[in-house]
Amino acid sequence: MIRRLCFGLVFLLIFTTVAHAEMVSINRAKATMRSGPGTTYPIKWELGVGYPLQVVSRKGNWIEVTDYESDTGWIYKKLVAKTPYMIVKSEKAIIRKGPGENQRIVGNATRGVVLRTIKHKKDWVQVRHESGLSGWLQRDALWGW
Repeated sequence: MIRRLCFGLVFLLIFTTVAHAEMVSINRAKATMRSGPGTTYPIKWELGVGYPLQVVSRKGNWIEVTDYESDTGWIYKKLVAKTPYMIVKSEKAIIRKGPGENQRIVGNATRGVVLRTIKHKKDWVQVRHESGLSGWLQRDALWGW
């Protein structure tokens, strides 16, 4: 009985941690992700506004993050915000007028396109691209929040 209870608590802790992973997004036109927590570490990537990241850990003013391709690095905490964005993780995603496969197609997005999250509805997400195009995509084509 105690063993079953311990297993249940461990499972609940892991599930809760995964389900509530902290997300952030880049709040500048250009931000650098580094290999370590400081400006003396080499730059790994340059990221643009809205790029969503999942927080792994923190060290002082630096945040260790991972992206939709499981790349990890460090970013200065003032370069991120809690504004919800998503990135297209599938090769091609169809943007529709409303949340449903029977809705009219208003555009397409390819892998790596960053979109501002507007609203969630079941398995669909309403998004807006910086160009002004807005619509709904299936959640499983996206990564972020």
